[in-house]
Amino acid sequence: MLARTGDARPVRERQVPAVERAIAILRLLGRSDAPLGVNAIARELGIVPSTCLHILRVLVAQELASFDPETKRYRIDAGILSIARGVLRRNSLSQIVQPGLDRVAKRYGITTNAVRVVGLDHGTVVAISQAGQALHIHVDIGSRFPALISATGRCIAAFGQHDWAEIERRFATLRWDRPPSFRAWCAQVEETRRKGYGVDAGHYISGVTIIGAPMMKASRVSHVIVGVGLTEQLKPSTLAALGKDLIAVANETSQRLRDD
Repeated sequence: MLARTGDARPVRERQVPAVERAIAILRLLGRSDAPLGVNAIARELGIVPSTCLHILRVLVAQELASFDPETKRYRIDAGILSIARGVLRRNSLSQIVQPGLDRVAKRYGITTNAVRVVGLDHGTVVAISQAGQALHIHVDIGSRFPALISATGRCIAAFGQHDWAEIERRFATLRWDRPPSFRAWCAQVEETRRKGYGVDAGHYISGVTIIGAPMMKASRVSHVIVGVGLTEQLKPSTLAALGKDLIAVANETSQRLRDD
């Protein structure tokens, strides 16, 4: 892979396998509901078990992972929180967007979140608000998912100025509960462009409607402000009002970030 420095000379980026494997292990432990043994981790990530064990020992020594000598299994540890706190403390967007997320979540009785977009690779939840209802959609800060999935993906495709051949290639790899055809999805992308917000009505997760409005930085989508609720509570008339409110939060947040 080639990158360019300020003087425009091509510089080859060097891969660091040990770092990449350590990050992959942390991500796996972070999304696992139960502790995992070294062989299960190595098998899932395609790492040689002895290499996996060496990396795990370093992660345990740095308190990023913990080891239970009785079960011989590993899990994510509290050391990762100090890193996360530093990120959140310096992430002004998370602080700026929170009042808007709280306002919309309370108004509609839904879960709202802000998703940071990394090109066509993935989205990461960086802020969240829940309405406090007895039944709500649970999302965690740090959750990652493919960029083109759900309402977020429609926003990225509609406003991100990406190559459509690449979009179609990545679309074919997505996993949905009720997969839309690429043709139908493209029509929904065009509707997103017209309305300024995208809607996924039960395609990504059955019975759940997800709606998103983009935040732009230059000619790319930097974040998407998202509302998540049960389909039965988000009727068409409600969706229109919610879409406008999410656009307002996206615009307010973008303006505040420019002012700062």
